[in-house]
This record gives sequence, structure tokens and C-alpha cells, in this order.
Amino acid sequence: MMDIVNKVKEYRLEASEFAWEIAPNKTVSAWGFNKQLPGPVIKAQKGETVVVKVVNRLSEPTIIHWHGIRLEAPMDGTDGVQEPIKPGEEFEYRFVVPDAGTFWYHSHYNETVQVERGMYGAIIVEDGSDPVVDGEKVIMIDDMKLTANHAFTNPSWFLPRIIERHDGREGDTLLINGKEKPVIEIHAGQVERWRLINSSSARYFRLYLEGRAFKIIGTDGGLLETPIVATEALITPGERLDIVAGPFREGERLALESRGYNRMTFLRAKPQTFATIQVKEGKSSKAYLPEILRTIEPVAPQHAPVLRKVKLSVGPSLTNGMNFLINNKMHVNDQPVIIGETQVWEVSNTSFMDHPFHLHGFFFQVIEENGKAPAYRAWKDTYNLKPRTKIKITWIPDRRPGTWMYHCHILEHHAAGMMANFEVVDGSKPNVAKPPTHHHHHATHAHHH
Repeated sequence: MMDIVNKVKEYRLEASEFAWEIAPNKTVSAWGFNKQLPGPVIKAQKGETVVVKVVNRLSEPTIIHWHGIRLEAPMDGTDGVQEPIKPGEEFEYRFVVPDAGTFWYHSHYNETVQVERGMYGAIIVEDGSDPVVDGEKVIMIDDMKLTANHAFTNPSWFLPRIIERHDGREGDTLLINGKEKPVIEIHAGQVERWRLINSSSARYFRLYLEGRAFKIIGTDGGLLETPIVATEALITPGERLDIVAGPFREGERLALESRGYNRMTFLRAKPQTFATIQVKEGKSSKAYLPEILRTIEPVAPQHAPVLRKVKLSVGPSLTNGMNFLINNKMHVNDQPVIIGETQVWEVSNTSFMDHPFHLHGFFFQVIEENGKAPAYRAWKDTYNLKPRTKIKITWIPDRRPGTWMYHCHILEHHAAGMMANFEVVDGSKPNVAKPPTHHHHHATHAHHH
């Protein structure tokens, strides 16, 4: 009998600084992969092995995190599991992609600078059970904060620095797939899957297509159980949302907008157009969207007892105006988690602003928000916590021991302390009780505070 050899997809990503034209006569000095922004789309079939050789041609170290991929701990791309890749060095990431869906990769070192400048790209994992559509688009949402002559800003004055630390960095240069105000084309009568990824540092994107209905078919961890019809949808930093858009009428021009979302920041959000959708001549459609996309088994009931409390909060700081805290501390080492034990965590946000909570390496289900069960079940790795909100999440650590982390995905809040490392350990081993080793995570951020 012949062994079915697991297919390997090989990629080479070279990180460097390069000139990137985001609009005619508007060029920035970007940092990114293979001199393109976003970096190359990494594509694989569910179950395949992906090998990515990362070569660092930047002037500072970097690490690449594979956001949403359930890989082995040593490949997660954080300084808890890996020495940063020094300038001139390379590192080979190798992992199986066990889930179909929309994921992304981005720098996890000095992120407030590196991701802001363009160190990110999409990962698409396909599967035979994906719905049939007429076409597919990856739509990476980002913004840049630039000076009048298109340089990246570095706030030196106290107040702008405090505001940026508090709000996270939002800029007026709005990007879809690395371009300002692009035109997105679709044939009339056709139905497409749009994979939206919010790769911005801090911008909350409230998707709006001039009131047209679309169907939400997937979130962070892949397909939902049934499509959800909506006219708007919030996508916070780090989150993915797969929608089915169309059919539209020939000749239509629609704005792809983000409606204003008040996340209680100093600077208020306003509605903004990111792109224009141009509907071309009609073509017939072969799209078929079933009523049932898949089954998602519940991990634990809504009333399951809470094993761990994680509190996100903001506290005063003499030097920085404010610190961003987990359980009242910065850059925390949390208790270990035992393989196979169902986790039920209460994650609360006691601050007056929104925070997207991101768990590395595992998907969770939200089973309660402020006492109520959510409208539908989904696999998530990033979830927005509104002010004064408590959620209950549940997940099961499978046999992937090592150091993992969770943090706020507003990059400035992560850098300012709102993160924790924890170990996933084997319960059958006797040394479970020892506290996790301290990884000096904050050291990687020291040079740009």
C-alpha cells in the first residue's frame, strides 16, 4: 500500500526596507516581505505542511507569528519560544495547517513599528468542503500614520505620545491590500468570497457596503454553522471575517466603507471610504451556498464554572500617562494550563475603552457575554471586549506543550503591558506545580518606549 505523502508548500520571505507606492506620487519607506505590501499570500490545503524560510534584511531583529494557526509552540513566533532573527540571519518555520480558513502572519517583535510599516501578509487554507463561489478576494485592512511628506511619524511630544499610547496608532492613510482607495472589481450577477483581515495596529473596522446585505460565513477559526445575513460587521485588529458578497448589477459603483465606531478613544472615529467596488459586465454564476456550512460542537455549557479570571484594565503611570494591565500587572506570567483539561476563563474588561483579546495557538468559543449566550457559535482567537464587559470563553489545550501567550491586539496596548505568557503542560508529569519561567518579554520593547 502506498503512503500518501503529506504535501509540502515552501515559501521564502525576505524582510527588508523598500520603497512602496501606496498611491500615484505617494511612496513610503515600507518594511515588509519580498518587497511587496502586504507580503505574499501563503496558500495551502488543510493538512498540508507549510515551510517558510524567513530571511532578515532589516536593520533590527524580527520574529514572525502565524496568527490563528494551531501549530507547535516552538513555531509560534514569539520571543517566549524563539530567539529573534537577527539582521542577516534566517529561520525556517515548519508547521502543519490543521484548519481551513483565513489566517495571517505578522511581525511579533517591535510590532508597533514593524507591523505599522507593512510586516504582514495573508494565509489562506482551503478545504474540499468550502462553499462554491465565483471568485475570491483577500482584503487586508490597514492604515498608516504619515507626515505631510509621507514619512512614518514618531510622536516626540508628551501629549501626542500619550494619545497614541492610549488610543493605539491610527492614521489617515487608509489601505486595502497596501493601496490607498483602490477599485475592487466584480462581475455583475456573480457571488464572491471576500476574506477580510484587519491588520491595522488599532483601527476598528465597521464594514459597510452602502447598506447592501452580505452573508457572513466565517470568522477566525473558519466557517460558521450557517450563513448570517448582515448589512454591517465589526472587524477589530487581528480578527478575520469571511463574507459572501454579491450579486450586484452591472455598472454599479459602491463604496467599501468603515462606519464610525466609538471605542471610547480620545480621537473619535468617523465613517471613511476605503475602496470602491466597480461592477463590471454580467457573467453567469456557479455559486452555491448551503444552509448548513458545518457543525461546531460546544466545548462547555454556558453555566460551566470559571477556572481562571483574566482582567484587562488601564492604570495610571507617571512616565507614560497610563499602563495597560492584566490582573493589575504588566507583562504577566500566568499559571500553567494542563493538556486535555477543559478551560473556562472569565475575561473581563474593567476599563472605559474596547480591547480585542487574542489567544495564541488555540481557538476558543465565547459561551457568555455579560450574562447572555451569544447569538451563534463560532471558533475565535480574537474577540472584542467592550468597556465594562465580561465574557466567558472555553477551549481545550491539546497536546502542544510549551509557552503560549494572550494579549490585547491593539499593538500599542500589548507593548504597554497588556499581555501574558503561560505554559501548556502535561498533567501526568510531576513538575506541573513549578511556576512558568520568566521570559523577559518587555525587553524586546525597551528600545522604542
